[in-house]
Amino acid sequence: MGASLPPKEANLFKLIVKSYETKQYKKGLKAADAILKKFPDHGETLSMKGLTLNCMDRKAEAYELVRLGLKNDLKSHVCWHVYGLLYRSDREYREAIKCYRNALKIDPDNIEILRDLSLLQAQMRDLSGFVETRQQLLTLKPNHRMNWIGFAVAHHLNSNASKAIEILEAYEGTLEDDYPPDNERCEHSEMLLYKVSLLEECGCPERALEEIHKKELKIVDKLSYKEQEVSLLVKLNCLDKAEKLYRELLLMNPDNYRYYEGLQKCVGLHSENGQYSSNQTQQLEALYRSLGQQYTWSFAVKRIPLDFLQGKKFQEAADNYIRPLLTKGVPSLFSDLSPLYEQPGKADILEELIVELEHSLRKSGGYPGRAEKEPPSTLMWTLFLLAQHYDRRGQYEVALLKIDEAIEHTPTVIDLYSVKSRILKHAGDLTAAAALADEARCMDLADRYINSECVKRMLQADQVSLAEKTAVLFTKDGDQHNNLHDMQCMWYELASGESYFRQGDLGRALKKFLAVEKHYADITEDQFDFHSYCLRKMTLRTYVEMLRFQDRLHSHAYFHKAASGAIRCYIKLFDSPPKFANEEDEEMAKLLPSQKKKMRQKQRKAEARAKKEAESKNEETSASNSSKSGKRHVKAVDPDPHGEKLVQVEDPLMEATKYLKLLQKNSLDSLETHLLSFEVNMRKQKILLALQALKHLLRLDLESPDSHRCLIRFFNKVSSMPSPVTDAERLVWNVLEAERSSISQLHERSLMEVNMLFLRKHEDSLMHRAAVAEMLYLLEQNKKSESLKLIEDSSNNTVSINGALEQVPEWRLKDCIAVHRLLEGLSLDKDAASRWKVRCAAYFPYSTYFEGSKSSAVSSNHLNSEYQNSENGLSSPTMVAQPAGSVATNGKLEAFRDLKI
Repeated sequence: MGASLPPKEANLFKLIVKSYETKQYKKGLKAADAILKKFPDHGETLSMKGLTLNCMDRKAEAYELVRLGLKNDLKSHVCWHVYGLLYRSDREYREAIKCYRNALKIDPDNIEILRDLSLLQAQMRDLSGFVETRQQLLTLKPNHRMNWIGFAVAHHLNSNASKAIEILEAYEGTLEDDYPPDNERCEHSEMLLYKVSLLEECGCPERALEEIHKKELKIVDKLSYKEQEVSLLVKLNCLDKAEKLYRELLLMNPDNYRYYEGLQKCVGLHSENGQYSSNQTQQLEALYRSLGQQYTWSFAVKRIPLDFLQGKKFQEAADNYIRPLLTKGVPSLFSDLSPLYEQPGKADILEELIVELEHSLRKSGGYPGRAEKEPPSTLMWTLFLLAQHYDRRGQYEVALLKIDEAIEHTPTVIDLYSVKSRILKHAGDLTAAAALADEARCMDLADRYINSECVKRMLQADQVSLAEKTAVLFTKDGDQHNNLHDMQCMWYELASGESYFRQGDLGRALKKFLAVEKHYADITEDQFDFHSYCLRKMTLRTYVEMLRFQDRLHSHAYFHKAASGAIRCYIKLFDSPPKFANEEDEEMAKLLPSQKKKMRQKQRKAEARAKKEAESKNEETSASNSSKSGKRHVKAVDPDPHGEKLVQVEDPLMEATKYLKLLQKNSLDSLETHLLSFEVNMRKQKILLALQALKHLLRLDLESPDSHRCLIRFFNKVSSMPSPVTDAERLVWNVLEAERSSISQLHERSLMEVNMLFLRKHEDSLMHRAAVAEMLYLLEQNKKSESLKLIEDSSNNTVSINGALEQVPEWRLKDCIAVHRLLEGLSLDKDAASRWKVRCAAYFPYSTYFEGSKSSAVSSNHLNSEYQNSENGLSSPTMVAQPAGSVATNGKLEAFRDLKI
C-alpha cells in the first residue's frame, strides 16, 4: 500500500487507512488531499479518498474517484479491493466478488481480501467458493483459531459434516492438554457442543455420546449439555437413562413442555396425533398425578392432562385447573384452553362446567361444593371467560350479553373492552369494534399493546388516518411515520395496505406492501455482520441455525401476505389502468373556462403544499447534518409518499411476476400462490404457465370453489382459441390435449356437465353454489335466471360449530360478503344484490356491511354523534379521552373522562 510514494507521503497514506478504520473521515480526507497535491494521479490514494467520501454519503464522487484511481493503477490490489468495498456498501455483492477476485490475481495471499471474499461468499451462499477461500486462509494462517473453525463451518454448510468433524479434531490436536484458559472456556465449550451436534447430524449418535461424556468437564453450558445428552440417549434407545435425565431437567424447569413430551417418549406413552388407548390414558394419568405431587407449583403439569383425559375425568381435571385461575383473575385463561375446542366433546364439557360455576357464584358467592366465599371479581372473570367461549362458538348475542354484564359488574377492567371489541369484530361491526378498542386504549394510555390492538381495529374499519395518529403516539418525536417504517412494524403496514386496497387507493396500498418486502430484504442483509462475529465468538450452533432460517425467510407468513397484496394491486392496475397525464388533459379540455381555472388553482396549491412539507422535513433533518467524523446524518425525504409513481408502472404484470416467483419458490403449498399465478398468467396469455398453476390447485384442493372456477375458466378459454398455425402453437395444443385427458373431472365430459356434477357434490355449500352459478353464466350467458336461482335458493342450515350445544347458522359473514360482491359484479339482476343484502342483514344483525338492525351503521347505540363526526372521537391533536357516553353499552368511565396525552 502506497509503496510507490516517498516516505512522507507513504506515512500519510497509512494515516488515510487508519482514519478510515477509526471512522475519522475528515482527517483521512485531509491526508488524501495532501498526497494528491503532489501526486494527483496516484491511483491508491484516489481510491482511498473515494472510499472515505462514500462513508460521508457522497456516493457519486466516491465512485468517480475510485474508478479514476483504478484506471490510473489497474495492477494495484488496493484499488480493486477498495472498488469491491464500494460495491459491498451498496449491496452489489456479485460485483464486489468480481473485484475481490481481480485483487487476488495480483496479490493471492492477501489475508484481508480473502477474509472479505469469504464473508461475501457466505452471504451469497457460494458454498464451494466459501470452502476454497477458508482453506486458503487456514493455509496462510494455521495458528489462528478462527480459520480452523471457519473452514469446518464452510464444509458443514456445504453438506459435508463428516469433513467438518475431521477439521475440528485436527484443530483439537493442535491444542495443549490444559487448554482452554479461563477467559476462553465459553468459546471452547461452544465448539465442543457444535462438534457433538455434527456427529449427531452425521448419524453417529454413539460417537457423539462418547464425545460429550469425554469432554463433560470442559463444557460450561450444563443445560445444553444435558439436553444434548438426553437427545442422544433417546436416539440410542437408552430410555431408562433418558427418563432419569428428563426428570433431572424437570427439576430445573418444571414448566417446559418439551421435557414432558420427552419423558412420555421414554416411558412409551407418546402419540404424534394425540390419540391414546384407555390403558395408555390411565398410565398417563398416573404419571402426571405423581409429577403433580412433585411439582405442585407447575402449571404445565396440570394443563397437559387436559389434552388426553376424556369424559368425567376431563371435567374434574378442567374444574381443578380453571377454578384457581378464575379466582386469581388470569385474562389469558381462554387462550390457554382454546386448543381443547378442536377435540370433539370437550367444548360441551367446558361450557357445562363454566355455566355451573357462574350459576353457583351468583347463587351462593362461591364454587359448587365449597363453603368459602369467592371474591366478587371471580364472577366477573367467569363472565369474561364465558363471553369468549360463546364468541368462539359463533353465538355473538350471548357473548355480548355476558361481556356487557361483566362490564356492568366492574367497568374499570380494560380486558373486558378489548374482548367486547373482538366479539363485535367477529360479529361484523367493525366501526363499533374500533370504538371499543379506542375506549380500552383511553383507560391506559401507557400500554403499547392495547394501543396497537386499537390501531388494528381502526385499520380493519378503514379509519386509516386515525389509526396512523394513534400508532405514532408510541414513536419518537420527528418524522413519526418513518419511525414506524424504521421499526419494521410489519403488522401495521400489512393492515394499512389491506385497508387502502379495500378503499381502492392502490398507490398507498402498494407503498405499504412493498415496504414489508423491503424489510425482508433488510433482514437478509442484516445477516452479513454475523458471518465474522459468530466465528469470532464461537456461537456456531446458533450461527448455522440462523443461516438456515435465512434460507427459508421468504416463506414467512408476513412476506406471503405482502407479496400477495402487491400482486393483487398489480392485477387490479392491469384490469383498470390509472389515468395518465394526456388523458387528464383531454378531460380538462371538456371543462368550462371557469372550471379549468379552479382546477388549476387547486393543483397549484396542492403542489405548493407538498413542496413546503418536503422543505420543512429537509430543514428538520439537516439541522445537525454532520458529526465530528464528517459523516452526514441527513435522512432522504421520500419522493413518492403516496405511491403515485408506483401506480404509473408501464407493465403491472411484469412487476407482479417478480413477487409471484418468490411465492412459487417459498410458498409452493399455498393455494393462494397458485390462484395468483393463474390470474397473472391468464392475463399474460401464458397458457402453459396457467395450466401449471391449475394443476397445482387441483393437487392441493380438488374440491375448492376457486379450483373449480379456474378449471372451467381455463378450458373455456382453450376452447375459444383459434386453430394452431405455427409449429409452436401445435406443440402447445398437443400438450393441452394430453393434459386434459389426465384430469379426471374432464374425462369424456363437457364443461357444463363438469359444472353440474360439481353442484351435485356440494349442493349444501353456499360458496360452491356461487362458484357453479358464476361458471354457468360464463359458459352460457343466456342462463342468467338459472345462475341467480342457484344462489338465491341456497339455504342457511343450522350447524353445531366447534361442537356447540346450541346450533348456529352455517353461513359465514365473509362468504356472504363475497357472494354479494359477486352479484354486484355479474349484473344478473339489478335488484339481486339488494335482496341478498336484506336477507343477510337478518342473519348478521351486527354487520355494518349488510347494515344489520343492531349494527352501528343503523343504530347509534354503539357510537355517539361526536365519534361519528370525527373518525375517532378525538376533537383535537391533544387526543382527549372519550367521555363515558361514547359507547352506551360499555359501562361507565367517568373516572377516565379527563385523561389526556
